[in-house]
Amino acid sequence: MRHIQPPPAAPLMLELLRWISERARTYDETMAAWHTSAPRGLVFEDALGSGLLSCDANGGAGQVSLTRLGLAILAGRPLRVAILDDYFDTLHALPCFAKLAPFDVTIWNDHVEDVALLAQRLADVEVLVLIRERTRVGAALVQQLPRLELISQRSVYPHIDIAACTEQGVIVSSNLHAGTPSYAAAELTWALVLAAMRQIPQQVAALRRGAWQIGVGSTLRGKTLGIYGYGRIGRAVAEYGKAFGMNVLVWARPASLEKARADGHSVAPSKEQFFAECDVLSLHMRLVEATRGMVNAEDLARMKPSALLVNTSRAGLIGPGALVAALRAGRPGMAAVDVYDEEPLTDASHPLLAMDNVVCTPHIGYVTREEYELQFADIFDQIVAWATRTPINVVNPEVLQRLARHKAHPPKS
Repeated sequence: MRHIQPPPAAPLMLELLRWISERARTYDETMAAWHTSAPRGLVFEDALGSGLLSCDANGGAGQVSLTRLGLAILAGRPLRVAILDDYFDTLHALPCFAKLAPFDVTIWNDHVEDVALLAQRLADVEVLVLIRERTRVGAALVQQLPRLELISQRSVYPHIDIAACTEQGVIVSSNLHAGTPSYAAAELTWALVLAAMRQIPQQVAALRRGAWQIGVGSTLRGKTLGIYGYGRIGRAVAEYGKAFGMNVLVWARPASLEKARADGHSVAPSKEQFFAECDVLSLHMRLVEATRGMVNAEDLARMKPSALLVNTSRAGLIGPGALVAALRAGRPGMAAVDVYDEEPLTDASHPLLAMDNVVCTPHIGYVTREEYELQFADIFDQIVAWATRTPINVVNPEVLQRLARHKAHPPKS
């Protein structure tokens, strides 16, 4: 666990915030009172620039007021942020972490599933930061966090009970980054393809045991790469395959198939033929109810004994137990996976880990410093927007409407 506190506010800054809080002040009035000397003028500009103050118009008669962040600084209790599941204590060293300088931040490096322990750790925080889907936030947890006001994360949110958050008045901000693929995930997908087809993990392990060459791998050029789901990541992986001289074949929703055709890729005439023809088949779909179990035992049985199935998306896309059974039956002949039904996977006896024809990685598709910087810049921007202006990327806007009604008609005491 790492606890990072903000530096104390300068006396002149506190004086400004206190003066603004006394009554409504216009921009012109504040300029006249605080631009009397260089230090005073600079502190006003700094307060505006750092989000402690806001102005509802461009200068003149616009009203200057304290933001949520400014009120917290004036009260001497900075807004508290908790970050869960930062396994390698990486986030505090990212350049974008500077965005959280005015906040009191606690970073937890372990993974906890016990709701009571999570509720204890998060009891005093206003903001919760999630790293993808590592921790589930259900009603049982949210209902025990009366101070929680914002959950900030990135991408899809099947692990968050949005209805419970809305009921408790908790804003959920999540940038879905439309049009921006995770190149880190696409690169890992291709790394797994190469590792499996050339038997790299097995060859490395054998060499460490003193054995020199243990088998013959396969090249990719001229083979068929199947892309199941032609979204942002699938499109990037298709381009990698094309660069390696592979024939790209796509199966997806009709709208996505049209995009694949427009990009010059071949489209399978049917799902059955798609599974039968591919030498490498990579899954690139979001896991929603409509896609859960979309790949079944019959699909896998159509694959070649020499084929490779790659899954860096979600384990639930494949029917329960279907992949293990198919590998044991010899169709497909290989698999490379980065995702599992239960994560984190710490059971060394998991059947996939015991198979020599499977390459397994621990859900590291997005785990690079560059991808973290990209993702957490968005996540921290959402926190700053909530604390200084208006929340952004809100997936449950009903909360904002409720808060606006509450502000307009506060309950009688």
